[in-house]
Amino acid sequence: MRRCKWCNLENPLYVEYHDKEWGVPNFDDQYLFEMLILESFQAGLSWECVLNKRKDFKIAYDNFDIEKIIHYEEEKVNELLLNKKIIRNKLKIKASVNNAKIFQCIQKEYGSFYNYLITFTKGKILYEVDKTTNELSDNISKDLMKRGMKFVGSTIIYSYLQAIGFIYSHDKECSFYKEKE
Repeated sequence: MRRCKWCNLENPLYVEYHDKEWGVPNFDDQYLFEMLILESFQAGLSWECVLNKRKDFKIAYDNFDIEKIIHYEEEKVNELLLNKKIIRNKLKIKASVNNAKIFQCIQKEYGSFYNYLITFTKGKILYEVDKTTNELSDNISKDLMKRGMKFVGSTIIYSYLQAIGFIYSHDKECSFYKEKE
């Protein structure tokens, strides 16, 4: 089977992610939240680095329970900073707590984070390859930053939209490539 050029075939976790999760539409708010937090930790790093630590992030972040994360205080932030199994960047950790609060505000405003996203996507899936940003990621990024989120630049949001299935981007040489459904 041929896979996207970015997929490290030596890493079974990465291959499984590529084959079974990346680009597969999953609009459950719990998943959308988890992926947004994980993608924000990718800034300046590779997705493979974050993916390799995903299970440890899940444990450290109380299974991405937004109700717990929005109440993290300095003690919990310090605990995360000492956890050698996750990415220990103080700015990203503090941003994850802040972003959780904003994510929840968006859920309350729109009924769900998915409902918020479809105000931009109109429920359509884009099919495109070899891009790292587009008008959609620019617009969502700008809005999230205006609301106060951090580590949600257009490139991170583009990657996020690919991961959750709003942008389908398998390489043309990949066995999973398709132009439209």
